[in-house]
Amino acid sequence: MPIPEDVTGDEIDKDVRQELQSLPKTLAEDVAKNLVMVARLIDEEPERAYAYSRIALRLASRVAAVREAAGFAAYATQKYAEALAEFRAARRMTGTVELWPLMADCERGLGRPEKALDMAGAPEVQKLDKAGQVEMRLVAAGARRDMGQLDAAIVTLQSSELASNSVQPWTARLRYAYADALLAAGREGEAREWFAKAVEADRDGSTDASDRLAELEGVEFMDALVEDEDEDQDGADRAGQAAQDDDDHKD
Repeated sequence: MPIPEDVTGDEIDKDVRQELQSLPKTLAEDVAKNLVMVARLIDEEPERAYAYSRIALRLASRVAAVREAAGFAAYATQKYAEALAEFRAARRMTGTVELWPLMADCERGLGRPEKALDMAGAPEVQKLDKAGQVEMRLVAAGARRDMGQLDAAIVTLQSSELASNSVQPWTARLRYAYADALLAAGREGEAREWFAKAVEADRDGSTDASDRLAELEGVEFMDALVEDEDEDQDGADRAGQAAQDDDDHKD
């Protein structure tokens, strides 16, 4: 697949660049460029990101960063079995537990919420940093919902991180998940309150909490573009009718 001229490979994280030093220079540059493309495309064009990840994987399957990138790309395209295999490979190579929540979520994606819950109670969770532990809590709550255990999902999300007034990178998503679980359980008033709290914390628009809150409050959004087009058409129709009337009058 083509690599844009502005991609040099130097854009990758320094830790990844260090991993690639185990490869011949030209090969390392090719792998780096493909990894840059994965990072560029994974949010907006995940299928293309996946394609670039497969190239990197073919070139350097023994590099942990490549296996991890391939896992993320597969995850983004909902290829959960493939993502799980790549995450497991990366974990074996590095010995870290950072990917544990994602691995558990892959189990959910494969229709195995019970396995995800087992992973949520494993010793590895205690080795995660705070962000990882919150992510694991979100996965566990999702697994509970998969199993129809709404009340248990709500309880799972109740934590010191949820109750805290300080805003952290995970705050908006945690509040959103809690609001969504409350709404699913029919607790609309509480859900409205927590969607509002999610909006307060969502500084980069990572959730659609504002839309969900507006929906609960009965706000209807009109498509401004469609409205403008309708007005333009009405104006054109009126102009056309006026011209026709003028022609009729002359006749």
